[in-house]
Amino acid sequence: MEQSALEVSERLGLHAGDWVIVRSKEEILATLDERARLDNLPFQPEMFAFCGRRMRVAKVAHKTCDTVNKTGGRRMRNAVHLEGGRCDGGLHGGCQADCVFFWKEAWLKHPDPESPEHPVSASGGCTGEKVLSAARKPGDETSDDPSWVCQTTALFEATEPLPWWNPWQYVRDVTSGNHTAWHMIKILTAASYRSLAGLGFGYRVLVGFYNAFQKWTGGKPFPEGTGQIKPGEQTPTEILDLRPGEWVEVKSGKEIYATLTKRGFNRGMRYDMEMLKYSGNRYRVQMRVDRLINEQTGKMMQMKNSCIQLEGVYCRAECTPMRLGCPRASNTYWREIWLKRVDGPDKPG
Repeated sequence: MEQSALEVSERLGLHAGDWVIVRSKEEILATLDERARLDNLPFQPEMFAFCGRRMRVAKVAHKTCDTVNKTGGRRMRNAVHLEGGRCDGGLHGGCQADCVFFWKEAWLKHPDPESPEHPVSASGGCTGEKVLSAARKPGDETSDDPSWVCQTTALFEATEPLPWWNPWQYVRDVTSGNHTAWHMIKILTAASYRSLAGLGFGYRVLVGFYNAFQKWTGGKPFPEGTGQIKPGEQTPTEILDLRPGEWVEVKSGKEIYATLTKRGFNRGMRYDMEMLKYSGNRYRVQMRVDRLINEQTGKMMQMKNSCIQLEGVYCRAECTPMRLGCPRASNTYWREIWLKRVDGPDKPG
């Protein structure tokens, strides 16, 4: 992927924790091509609501995970995630994925009036109407069942390959302020240990030692386990009718694995290894999720069985190979059978 001259001129050198101001609608439009994109990354119409706001950088989005073609890690250039900068799906058919936006540095500026101002030059004469129409694939502008276009569906085009073994990405994780050096050392050490255990020699001894150490330090047990349900058999379901604001406790890994197929699915929803760390903890329900855009096709999926989104619960990219340290903070979705209703945040003593 080639870098545009505009992108290079608008590099702000941002770090996690920095404050920025989102540029005006007119300034942002001047950076976009006729497809409402900058370096293949769409600017979504929902993002206009943030124009003029002072926001803090949550993470530097120098890398991300490929959820479209499942190729592993991908490199993103000159972009950040902003605190509170998530998509409400209002102009994408009411999608409830609640995705975190990618913000190109060209769409932002320093709040300090003494900071050097980078001029914004016209790119492709984009308009607000084009940004809105670009939310649908060409030809689907008036369709009742369009194929939607968003940053998530276009992510593969807007990034380039990033091998997991490239050490500089982990250095960048630290120098950007995304993670402390100690946190990255722990993540990489644990990943190396899991790889060693995965060789099969002395597996139970290695896992036993890992779990003993984690229990002593208050950490989570070794992330292992597979679904118990054979291919072709129906996975179980449970209806709790959970509502926003209610408290739940995430069931143990053993209980959850009993509801999954060998491939880790329950009624079409995958249970990810990153979700295991939340077992035994209590969280508040953020919302029920019924509608999601399919990242591969762009089509809206109406769920037959609603799933649950929990407050402050997202992928932390701490144990999945090929995407360690990913700053994207993608939401995780929970079947109600993986949760149990509780009275509040505190466990009875």
